[in-house]
Amino acid sequence: MVEQASLDKAHPHQAARAFQRQSAHQRLIILGLIVLTLALAVIAINAGAANTNPMQVLRTLLGLESGTSNIVIWNIRLPRVIAGMAAGAGLAVAGCVMQTCLRNPLASPSTLGISSAAAFGANLAIVAFGAGSIHSNTRDAVFIGNPYAVTLSAFGFSMVAMMLILLLARLRGFSPESVVLAGVAFGSLFSAASTLVQYFAEDVQVAAMVFWTFGDLGRVAWQEVAILSTLVVGTFIFFLLHRWDYNALDGGEEAAKSLGVHVEQIRFRSMLVASLITAVAVSFMGIIGFIGLIAPQMMRRVLGIDHRFLIPASAVTGAALLLFSDTLARTMISPVVLPVGAITSFFGAPLFLFLLAKGYTRR
Repeated sequence: MVEQASLDKAHPHQAARAFQRQSAHQRLIILGLIVLTLALAVIAINAGAANTNPMQVLRTLLGLESGTSNIVIWNIRLPRVIAGMAAGAGLAVAGCVMQTCLRNPLASPSTLGISSAAAFGANLAIVAFGAGSIHSNTRDAVFIGNPYAVTLSAFGFSMVAMMLILLLARLRGFSPESVVLAGVAFGSLFSAASTLVQYFAEDVQVAAMVFWTFGDLGRVAWQEVAILSTLVVGTFIFFLLHRWDYNALDGGEEAAKSLGVHVEQIRFRSMLVASLITAVAVSFMGIIGFIGLIAPQMMRRVLGIDHRFLIPASAVTGAALLLFSDTLARTMISPVVLPVGAITSFFGAPLFLFLLAKGYTRR
């Protein structure tokens, strides 16, 4: 009996030590991801058609360099790198929270119709304001002449789409599965509307519409970087504050309610915030698909479903993936810059098929 009692006392200590070891392992993985992302950022700043070396980059960042390298790094590459990190982190965290709130591993900004609504808004603005024009040079022939109108219109329609989905879910008591289906329906609706707008548009306008949908981190300047980064930091803090609510939601709605979680309220607010950051990123940079699907799913498999670690790990992984994709797009056939949305889709499509083949079941 004495031996049994001593064993019972030892079990909690062993469980606590195992939990601490697991937490330390998860923190180490996140730290490694941060180091990897910083290394990718250094490579991205140094990569490009302009011949620069790491020492030049370092001297430029310290304010010791002038001339062409100073202009290229401060005005072109650095805003692009920071925007890529911010957008990747924002889209990944948004996808992570959407998957948790809807309890669907395939939920993401791309599959909920937000990107399609933004594309329709951009197309409508290009036609209404005559924003598309042609340059004389062939490498960058299509130019968006009124980028702010296009951006605002894309943002407005993406938010309208998500608000309609959330309001339907709130008023009609849609289940999480119904929200995903509603997102697919709205995505199809806005895609059809974009097709009609393109059908009646002039050839230059159609070229501008297609150009906008490609996805390009080079469109942002320091002002857009500041707006996007501020919103990403704010949404990241919001999601971290609700990390325990998301952990409870992973156990099911009834379990979460028994723990005192206001499920409908948390789901509505979280989806609204996730949609906001997605709308801002898409409106600034065009459609960048699958980051919100890839990063959270990778980290769920590596770290599990504890959102204390899953949220920051997803953010860092999303930043690394988008940085890597953009660097690949800029250097693969330099000086031609490939659409970063196409590169991310090459990563995302195989994973999407893998998830379908794996046959996910609802927890």
